[in-house]
Amino acid sequence: MKILVAADARWIRDQVRAAFVAPGQEVVEVTRGQAVLGAVAEHEPDLVILDLQIGNMGGVAVAIDLRLEESAGRLPRVPILLLLDREADRFLARRADADAELVKPIDAGILRRAVKHVLGPGSRPPAADLAGAGEGPRT
Repeated sequence: MKILVAADARWIRDQVRAAFVAPGQEVVEVTRGQAVLGAVAEHEPDLVILDLQIGNMGGVAVAIDLRLEESAGRLPRVPILLLLDREADRFLARRADADAELVKPIDAGILRRAVKHVLGPGSRPPAADLAGAGEGPRT
């Protein structure tokens, strides 16, 4: 499984990398939202994890950009998990057509469970399934 994580905050990239250290799991990191499209084309990840706040092109804008490229046939569909700053941001994640969302801070167990749901059969995991991540610091 290959995961692309886009976050300018080192602590977020570190926590995602720490959650996926098993054999056969690879985490590719980018620090700018503008780099995501190229990284998706180059690395062909199984999942893209986007932080809501990524410099001057945040996770919502990147998710919308990915979906537009997919609908134009320039990129394959890749599931998106959006890392939110607060519960109220779930609305933004749904508008951006993210497959799942978590509220920071990131808990490794909840993150792994969310990824399993997103990559497994079915679609968007119910919000109750991902409850417990809590509301955390803004990046």
